Amino acid sequence: MAEFNKDDYLNDLPDVDDFADKTAASAPAGSAPDADASAPADDTAAPASEAAAAGDQADAPASDGSTAEGESAENEDTLTPLGKAKQEAAEYLEALQRERAEFINYRNRAAKEQERFRQHGIIDVLTALLPALDDIDRIREHSEMDDSFKAVSAKIDKAFEKFGVEKFGEKGEEFDPTRHDAILHKPDPTADKEIVDTVVEAGYRIGDRVIRAARVVVASPQA
Repeated sequence: MAEFNKDDYLNDLPDVDDFADKTAASAPAGSAPDADASAPADDTAAPASEAAAAGDQADAPASDGSTAEGESAENEDTLTPLGKAKQEAAEYLEALQRERAEFINYRNRAAKEQERFRQHGIIDVLTALLPALDDIDRIREHSEMDDSFKAVSAKIDKAFEKFGVEKFGEKGEEFDPTRHDAILHKPDPTADKEIVDTVVEAGYRIGDRVIRAARVVVASPQA
């Protein structure tokens, strides 16, 4: 039996670096060490992140319907420059229409007031001239008028017609108590209704307004 030699045994052992190179060369290409085996599984990471997110949601203030409505109204109030210009134009147009309506009403009131004052002036002049007009009618009724006097009388009548003054009251027309002032009633066997028999003073009116009723003698049916 041969004697055991320690030095020869150690020399016969393979080198560590050579053994690692041979092992790497013998391993299939593209293989990689198992990451799951070498790296510890991080099972606690996901639950921790979910818990943090839940905590953030719990800390956030709860939004209600009023906040959403306020934001919606604020968005509606927010207009572009063109939208603001259109809105201002609409407001100016509305204000202009109101001013125009007020002006039309004022103009109508002013026109009515002017016409009323005009009629008052005509009435004052007519009232002042009534005695002279009655004298002209009496002269025309009971005596002959020369051509110059007739011309003056015609001009006066035309002047009053120009201002809307109408003369009424003639013999033979039906008696109307709203237009005639009866100073005398006399029976007439031939009359079947009350009629004007004699005009003492003519009546005058402007439109539907009677300035002076005609003073007349009325022929009434005989009872």
